[in-house]
Amino acid sequence: MNLDQAHATLSSSSLPAAVAGLQQVPQLVPADPSAAGGKALPPSKMKKPSVDKDSEEYRQRRERNNLAVKKSRMRSKQKAMDTQQRVNELKEENERLEAKIKLLSKELSVLKDLFLEHAHNLADNVQPPAAVDGASPVPNGGPANGQ
Repeated sequence: MNLDQAHATLSSSSLPAAVAGLQQVPQLVPADPSAAGGKALPPSKMKKPSVDKDSEEYRQRRERNNLAVKKSRMRSKQKAMDTQQRVNELKEENERLEAKIKLLSKELSVLKDLFLEHAHNLADNVQPPAAVDGASPVPNGGPANGQ
């Protein structure tokens, strides 16, 4: 069977059955007419069930909420205090390290000066090298063989 024959068979025999199946699909209609617009109301705009403020359940919920708020605020304060303590510790460490850098820089400068002074003294005290054959070197760059 080629493609044209398959298309003809499909459109002549099973197409009406498929269309009939589609007609049986129920249409979904929202039960609430306000929801028909497609926009849901935010939780703040939704109608909340009325609560008797004198009820025991309301009093317990308020008490639990008050405790939760108190606990949250305490955690927040503790976190801020811990952060401030850490900041203070780091500042102290930074000052200590800066003082150490200053001290080490001074020490390095002193050691460099000592080294340069020592190197200069060594250069001043260097004796000219002795001749290989045992003769003394000729002063002022004159001939070595006595001429």
